[in-house]
Amino acid sequence: MGEKFFFMLKNSFISVFSQKEKEKNQGSVEFQVLSFTNKIRRLTSHLELHKKDYLSQRGLRKILGKRQRLLAYLSKKNRVRYKELIGQLNIREIKTR
Repeated sequence: MGEKFFFMLKNSFISVFSQKEKEKNQGSVEFQVLSFTNKIRRLTSHLELHKKDYLSQRGLRKILGKRQRLLAYLSKKNRVRYKELIGQLNIREIKTR
């Protein structure tokens, strides 16, 4: 049930854009963060059932690092877009050093 929900969430968020915009913006930071967030949520629900799946844990940590770097880049370049994105995806703000 959880995987279907996240798939629907992804489709509903992407359907906001028109088809041409979607094709043009698939490389955008927002789209990449969205896809990483969906993968993270799917892996998290998988790991609740399979606690000793260490390869999935490693993959989750790698995806988390990629998303964190993209969010750090976006917060430096455009703070307004960053705030909107974390608000829409319900993500905590990144820690600053």
